[in-house]
Amino acid sequence: MIQHLLDGLLVGSILSLGATGLTMVMHMLRFANFSHAELLSIGAYSALVFDQLFKAVMPFTAVQIGPVSMTWALVLAMILSMAVTGASAVLFDRLIFRRVREKGEELSMVFASFGLALVIRNVIGLVFGLQTQLFSQDIVFATVLSRDPLILVKPDQLATLAIALVVMLILHLVLSRTTFGYSLRAVAENPELAQINGINLQRMIVIVWIIGGGLAALAGVFYGLTNQITPVMGRDLVLPIFAATIVGGIGSIYGALLGGFIVGIAANMALVVLPSGYSPSVPFLIILAVLLIRPNGLFGEERA
Repeated sequence: MIQHLLDGLLVGSILSLGATGLTMVMHMLRFANFSHAELLSIGAYSALVFDQLFKAVMPFTAVQIGPVSMTWALVLAMILSMAVTGASAVLFDRLIFRRVREKGEELSMVFASFGLALVIRNVIGLVFGLQTQLFSQDIVFATVLSRDPLILVKPDQLATLAIALVVMLILHLVLSRTTFGYSLRAVAENPELAQINGINLQRMIVIVWIIGGGLAALAGVFYGLTNQITPVMGRDLVLPIFAATIVGGIGSIYGALLGGFIVGIAANMALVVLPSGYSPSVPFLIILAVLLIRPNGLFGEERA
């Protein structure tokens, strides 16, 4: 059971990063962006390309960092992939969502996000193929933390959890200690009131897309580092990410962070009593339970 709890914390950290950007976009623009999970795929595949490029151009960056399979090339690739994914999110908004938004069709934006998700997924499959890929072919053995009960953990998992927690801490400090953070939180909580108080709403929308895309890219790289990179990873993660967003409460950044850990732990703890084939249904059950018991989520507030 402890092993499932640790695995749930790892998965939860990845879901938290993905859900943070989603909850900000959903609350600000008032539509369910089902293409957000595909940003994880864009981040993972762009990091894969940059990783191979850095290793070819600068071979010294192919050195592994300590016991983890992550190399310095992947670290640099991760940073660039965050920039590429953030720019892609802004581009998608400019080309698709903003045009639909200006016509006042909120439901059409949901359908547009469905279509965009399918396009992104199939383009990635067409360019990179449908086979799974890895950042590293090296085998990283798990470390035995305890033998009774048996608890195994890989260095990549610990590194992923640690980096994710650091990023969350930085995000917290930015949101709670800077003027930019106050403005961002104000827009996420009440866009209309923030605009009345002199905050440039269009500029903040762009920044939110960039932050959401960057966090999604980071989540995608971590998912690929601890699992495999596939064109359908966005499809597999969209429901858990939405579950984390709904559990935390739409519009609550801290709720999304906590919701990711709740969903990740719940899905992995369910493996104790359920066959593994039923695990993907757990996020859906969590969504239904939250909507029935507390429709606004743990930290969400009712909106007019």
